[in-house]
Amino acid sequence: MIRGRAGLVLLLAGLLAGCADDQAELTAWMAEKREQTAKLKQKLDPPKKPVAFRYEANDLVEPFAMARIAVSAEPIATRGGGTGPRPDQNRRREALESFPLDTIRLVGHLTSGGQQFALLQVGKTVHQVKVGNHVGTNFGKVVKITETEVLVREWVQDGSGDWSERDNSLRLQGVR
Repeated sequence: MIRGRAGLVLLLAGLLAGCADDQAELTAWMAEKREQTAKLKQKLDPPKKPVAFRYEANDLVEPFAMARIAVSAEPIATRGGGTGPRPDQNRRREALESFPLDTIRLVGHLTSGGQQFALLQVGKTVHQVKVGNHVGTNFGKVVKITETEVLVREWVQDGSGDWSERDNSLRLQGVR
């Protein structure tokens, strides 16, 4: 067993001695590449020292104070303001008014008894709507239904509390 270990030690020593030649070759190659590399002719400027800034606004009103956030988080509709036309906020809400208009898809069209209906999908549920139904979170009202499009008139409120109407549409997928 000792012979086996001695033989193993001699074998490892021989292998390591063989690696010494590879080191010399590698060192020579590195020296050659250093000589071939172009020297930097222009000196680099030393890094600029940062200028210290002392923040001294401790006596000013903090922009993220809860008192400021609470006032601005209040819905515009409840702040009053605005004197012109406005949507009826006291009417009973319909099912599709719980979803933003961009999550509602037009998936079909029906005509029954001369009246046109649109099939609107939210998630996996399909709803049947007609002109006069409300959709979307901006008090949207269906004003026109065609085979490829549903026109919705929405009410939007600006920062001053004034209401205005805007038209939006839902188009059948794949139709331009």
